[in-house]
Amino acid sequence: MRVFRLIQPVDDIEIAVAFYAAVLGEPGERIAVNRHYFTCGGVVLACVEAPLETREPRPRKDPRIVYLAVEDVEETFRRVREARPRWVDDAIETQFWGERSFYADDPFGNPLCFVQEDTLYLGGPVN
Repeated sequence: MRVFRLIQPVDDIEIAVAFYAAVLGEPGERIAVNRHYFTCGGVVLACVEAPLETREPRPRKDPRIVYLAVEDVEETFRRVREARPRWVDDAIETQFWGERSFYADDPFGNPLCFVQEDTLYLGGPVN
């Protein structure tokens, strides 16, 4: 079993495409008028704009965080800041489990975490 697609709910598909294309460095693919896919290492990050009449209010802070492994966390930090997120950490930090990362919210408040690829923690003892 494996995860192959994550749905990222967005309020405006065009704003979402501009943000994620800038952050991920690739244009993705429009699948439908309200759906745009970005492939991230074999997993599809699907930005989906629900019809206005079926949208539900989101909680203030969504506990679901999408974690993205990146080759260059400094370059990604720069791109995220330039893409105009709703919120972004002030700096990249090293967590006690060894990951170098930063957090940001996309323009719709969806939480994201960007982690330096060679510092990923996948379980096991923490040094």
